[in-house]
Amino acid sequence: MAFIKEESEDVKIEETFTVKQEDLQEQTDLIKDYEESKEEEHHVKIEDRTHLETDGIFKVRDKSCVTCTQYGKSLTSKSKLKTHMMIHTGEKPFTCTQCGNSFSKSSYLNQHMRIHTGEKPFTCTQCGKSFSQSSSLNQHMRIHTGEKPFTCTQCGKGFSCSSSLNKHMMGHTGKKPFTCTQCGKSFSRSSSLNHHMRIHTGEKPFTCTQCGKSFSRSSSLNQHMRIHTGEKPFTCTQCGKSFSKLSSLYRHMKIHTGEKPFTCTHCGKSFSQSSYLNLHMWIHTGEKPFTCPQCGKNFNQSSYLIKHMRIHTDVREYMCLECEKTFITAAELKRHQKIHTGKKP
Repeated sequence: MAFIKEESEDVKIEETFTVKQEDLQEQTDLIKDYEESKEEEHHVKIEDRTHLETDGIFKVRDKSCVTCTQYGKSLTSKSKLKTHMMIHTGEKPFTCTQCGNSFSKSSYLNQHMRIHTGEKPFTCTQCGKSFSQSSSLNQHMRIHTGEKPFTCTQCGKGFSCSSSLNKHMMGHTGKKPFTCTQCGKSFSRSSSLNHHMRIHTGEKPFTCTQCGKSFSRSSSLNQHMRIHTGEKPFTCTQCGKSFSKLSSLYRHMKIHTGEKPFTCTHCGKSFSQSSYLNLHMWIHTGEKPFTCPQCGKNFNQSSYLIKHMRIHTDVREYMCLECEKTFITAAELKRHQKIHTGKKP
């Protein structure tokens, strides 16, 4: 019995020793993991201390999340944090070899390079027009859908893109910080001032390859090219009528919506276009800027002058279907037709 007891005690000691060995190995592994994590943390601190940690820019929430304390934005890796930090530091390491413009991301540089290569991989399924960026295509699609997600908080007017809303908002604030040194005219955007300066310099850097006509703006050249191509990419979703200019489509859409945002301050009459309001204002001011070169008579609309000029040229475009007599103006024809109807002219 003593032998059996002694043997069982040895087994117990051996089992105890084995368990202790396993615990020791687990503890060793844990210590190793801890030391490795501390070493990794040490390397992160050394690597990023110069422009991140010393400025209190980021903090580690957990092993997989790094947070920018300036913005409060959380990112999943140090590399993403470094890219994000370029917003604060202004660093732009990716430079275009063609024109020298710099960018904070390589993807931005790739997008920019399409300006030089002319690549336009994003195509509208409605009209076939192509774009160099997907965001430009998305913005263009609103022409076809009529979507206007950007709304003015002052007057409720909607816009298809944020830049149009920003320009519109300047009308409410009246802020025009960019001033021409030549004539003193002010603008709400620097690009508008740059375009304006070409009036003084006479610069027209954009030339039509078809007819040689030059323009001060690339957008003006693009619009002009549609004369040669016959392209009308802007289509009304209500009636299907197409236009070569986006502004022409916007003016046309007011026929369907009945919108008349331009109101006369004298009599309260409203108009769908600012040009119509300007014409109307001459009724109140008495201004007649269109003068006949033959007799000196003045008119407040160019169309009235054109009609008047037929008196001097004797152009008779209006003919009575009853007697085939011709007249210079439509008013003369109407007065004449009363003879056939029995009404007093």
